[in-house]
Amino acid sequence: MGVPGLTGFVEECGASFAELRVRDTKLVIDGSSLYYHLFFASAADFRRGGDYGPFAAAVDEFFAVLRSCGVAAFVVLDGGRGAADRKLGTLRERAAERLRRAHGLSRGEGGRVLPLLARHAFVQALRRAAVPFVQCWAEADREVAALANRWGCPVLSLDSDFFIFELAGGYCPLSAFLWRDVRAERSGRYIPARRFQAESFCGRFGRLRRSVLPLFAVMSGNDYVDVTEFEGFLGEVRLPGRHGRARGLLGWLAGFAGPEEAADAVLKRLGRRRRDAVRELLRAALEDYAPSQVNLEEFFLEGRYRCEEAEASGLPPWLLGALARGELAPLVGNVVTLRSTFLHVQVEDMRRPSAHCCALPIRRVLYGLLLCTAPRAEAQPQSQSGALPAVCEFDRAQKSVKKTFVQAASLPAPFGEDGFSLAKLVEVPVSQRQLLLLETLGVKMSLLESIPAHLQLPVAVTCYWTRCSEPKVNLHHLKALLLMIVSGELHRITDDPDLTVLHPEDNSTAYNEFLKWKEEKLQNKDFDLDAAHGFCQWQCCLEMGLYLNQLLCSPLPEPDLA
Repeated sequence: MGVPGLTGFVEECGASFAELRVRDTKLVIDGSSLYYHLFFASAADFRRGGDYGPFAAAVDEFFAVLRSCGVAAFVVLDGGRGAADRKLGTLRERAAERLRRAHGLSRGEGGRVLPLLARHAFVQALRRAAVPFVQCWAEADREVAALANRWGCPVLSLDSDFFIFELAGGYCPLSAFLWRDVRAERSGRYIPARRFQAESFCGRFGRLRRSVLPLFAVMSGNDYVDVTEFEGFLGEVRLPGRHGRARGLLGWLAGFAGPEEAADAVLKRLGRRRRDAVRELLRAALEDYAPSQVNLEEFFLEGRYRCEEAEASGLPPWLLGALARGELAPLVGNVVTLRSTFLHVQVEDMRRPSAHCCALPIRRVLYGLLLCTAPRAEAQPQSQSGALPAVCEFDRAQKSVKKTFVQAASLPAPFGEDGFSLAKLVEVPVSQRQLLLLETLGVKMSLLESIPAHLQLPVAVTCYWTRCSEPKVNLHHLKALLLMIVSGELHRITDDPDLTVLHPEDNSTAYNEFLKWKEEKLQNKDFDLDAAHGFCQWQCCLEMGLYLNQLLCSPLPEPDLA
């Protein structure tokens, strides 16, 4: 995220941070940075694709500490890719890098990969902890900056773009936010932190003005701009030594009164044929560092998320509201607006087809609901042959990321009838929505009636997995999965003082035995790639089962992933 190498460069410059005691304040948090940071700090194992329990516990502890210091946290999450899809190239590069890391982990090498359901587990943890949060329509950076400036409070993130935004309350990097080291004094408890001082940073480069930092970020290359666009020019200003390009560019920019004057000087150094294209590139890229017009305060006070681009998508109000509340995944917006989605690779057997292949029939039904019932039929034409719409999926093929086109499923009545639309989905009786979900998973409700309600969806997904996985599920893999579901239940009932259960001492003893057994397994460096691949398939099925259940307005209760 952000400008490559900028965080390290700012740290090495020194004297660009001020000590901050965080207490009795609002705090706007970049949700994507936070869940990456907390997961990697809490996980004991990165190969087996889980550890959601310790992660959720870390999220709970983090926000409990903030509350104890009088900090009112507001979390802002990234949404989809946006209609312009300007980050597509960057996202493909990141998908390829994730695949390389996952492949290394599968071979016993080091590295870290966020497991498939970590974001969803994070959202569930926010709900449990009653932390206010919003999921933006697209990238959240500009909306984070606008909200923090409206309230005059700090931003907490790990995204180096926040060194560039002009923030009234400043930017606190998560790496210097010592929430596990709370201190107390007479006036109360506080979290030691550091806040970036833009003026001090600029002062190290002569008369460098704060207003030209966005141009510096754009020319250094970020998520939207390829640095090769300015390679020739950067070669001219580069200084010798470490971070020579950054130091040289900042020194050169110090000679200008503002970004417009500096941008004109850059354009004059380019050939006439490239000027118009680069001028438009700079214009669009500089807007990325201007605070958004979306008023998130209105969402947090009144529950209304108003975004021009979201409203232009044609999606019905109930669905836009569900997206803003995090009740639907960003995949929904990407499929409707772009007909495209990324399927994240896990630590799986790279010699076999992607683990996501197992969940393909579920995704096809999901695409059918989103596209065959879309509100703007004129914007999503079917082919002359009457073929159903298709979605471009970016997924693993062997050891590379490839795109394939997947056709949406034809849906039964009432979902597939002429005149049906997404706007009417909430009006369909819950029994019919539940039936579509269960038929997709190949399970009858009579099979699930004896199962506790909160486990019905995982059990239905497990039945689907045993039928559709390739290679077929082994009995001991199924037993292992059921054993861990039992372990999760034991954790739930021993951790909740309000639950009344039979034989609580026996439950506690059994759960402690599970914990000892798990610790012993983690000490064992053996890694069963066949088992890992099978469980990756199960997580893919659970992910898409969750998404389909959400889109159908939850005819089955959502399971607690932690």
